[in-house]
Amino acid sequence: MASPSRPNILFIESDQHNPAVIGAYGDPVIRTPSLDALAARGVLFENSYCASPICVPSRTAMLTGQHPYQTEVWTNSQYLHSGIPTFAHSLGAAGYRPVQIGRMHFNGPDQLHGFTERHIGDHNPNHLGADEVDHGALHGTAGPSRISLKLSGHGLNSYQVHDEKVAARTVEFLDDYANSDSQDPFALAIGLMLPHQPFVATQDDYDAYRGKVPPPKNLEAFKDETHPYLKWWKSHAGLEDVTPEEVERTRTAYYGLVTRLDTLLGNIFSSLEKHDLLNNTLIVYTADHGEQIGEHGLWWKQTFYEDSAKVPAIVSWPAQLPQGKIIGRVTSQLDLNATILDAAGAPPLPSSVGRSLLPLIANPKSDSWHDIAFSEYCTEPGDPAHSDGERSWQNRMVREDDWKLNYYHGLPSQLYNLAEDPGETHDLIDEPQHAKVALHLTSLVLDGWDPEWVERQIREQSANLKITVPWAKNTRPADTIRWDLNPDWDYLDEPQVP
Repeated sequence: MASPSRPNILFIESDQHNPAVIGAYGDPVIRTPSLDALAARGVLFENSYCASPICVPSRTAMLTGQHPYQTEVWTNSQYLHSGIPTFAHSLGAAGYRPVQIGRMHFNGPDQLHGFTERHIGDHNPNHLGADEVDHGALHGTAGPSRISLKLSGHGLNSYQVHDEKVAARTVEFLDDYANSDSQDPFALAIGLMLPHQPFVATQDDYDAYRGKVPPPKNLEAFKDETHPYLKWWKSHAGLEDVTPEEVERTRTAYYGLVTRLDTLLGNIFSSLEKHDLLNNTLIVYTADHGEQIGEHGLWWKQTFYEDSAKVPAIVSWPAQLPQGKIIGRVTSQLDLNATILDAAGAPPLPSSVGRSLLPLIANPKSDSWHDIAFSEYCTEPGDPAHSDGERSWQNRMVREDDWKLNYYHGLPSQLYNLAEDPGETHDLIDEPQHAKVALHLTSLVLDGWDPEWVERQIREQSANLKITVPWAKNTRPADTIRWDLNPDWDYLDEPQVP
């Protein structure tokens, strides 16, 4: 078993979980007893940001401790170079045998990136273009498309089936570990799909929130979007005329999916407790990005608003860390990477810019902590979901102290004071009294980050895909690790109970 100075490691990353929809973060409606209990046993970070509000670059950044412009992974179509070490490599170098179960969203032949074993795997093919994922009756609802709002309600979401299998395999892993009498600590990374759309929950989970989920707080204020990028995005994604019925139905399903996720996490935590492993296991819970759930008239992720760019960050290690602590300092997911390695006594990743949170936990008012976090969202030309035609977007956000600046290359930036305006309803970019703040934050965004270089790199990678995608389509290379999604597991109940 692990010693108090060398903990077991359990890293859990869900998909598209807005931290505001967790009881411990203040939501009075959602039922998340497992996550609430985890927060009570550990430390909750209120202002943690993802490195990118989209899956692959965010997960890659979390694994490597590097920003997307450093890994050169900006979109869901790009590959992490196998020579870049991840926290799994570092844990392995320290004597752990890192195992991964479930979602990781790796592209390409390397489906391990430092893990010694993977189980369950992703539902998408290892090689882009090899085949398409079939969501059956919910075709099209897994992407950023209006159909995901139209086809929302109660039924079954195949991602729930995936996560049930991931949770069951995790419990099996913990049972085997406890029965082995091993003296070595385990290192386990868990990847879950919920509460990612399709916005379809089982009827029991849906009914638990029917008529209880409040509407978005600031929907009317952003009904007529004026920022040119966000105006384009709303039009491109079909979000200009979402009906009140769609809003209520989709938000209700999302809450149901969050509670289902929490229930599965509870199964894992109960297994740890049963085997007396809870006290000396470092548990880190986060998500790859948030979910807009209708706030600002937006859905999914892909923006720098708080509901999209913020992520849950809960760190629990009862044997060593304080319990029930809430820290409001600005942090990044990259800091979670460094924290895991610091706690494990593993070597820091040479190119990581993450900072261990352990000193901040010891002294939350530390003057040496820089309250800063960055996030990038860049798109590739020809991507029908996130761009159009040959257009490519290069966007980057910085949060420093109470201020946030959203930079859109070639377009106006946005500036918010989150202490005075937590709902981000008053863009201050054109206010003369805040010009110095805007200039300072812009300089931070552009320090080491060249949007024109980013665009060139993305276009070069996109050109390569014109060869590698048809290659995969024609040769159909074998998937080394993949979960077989059955299209029959995606459906809406008929009829929908009004």
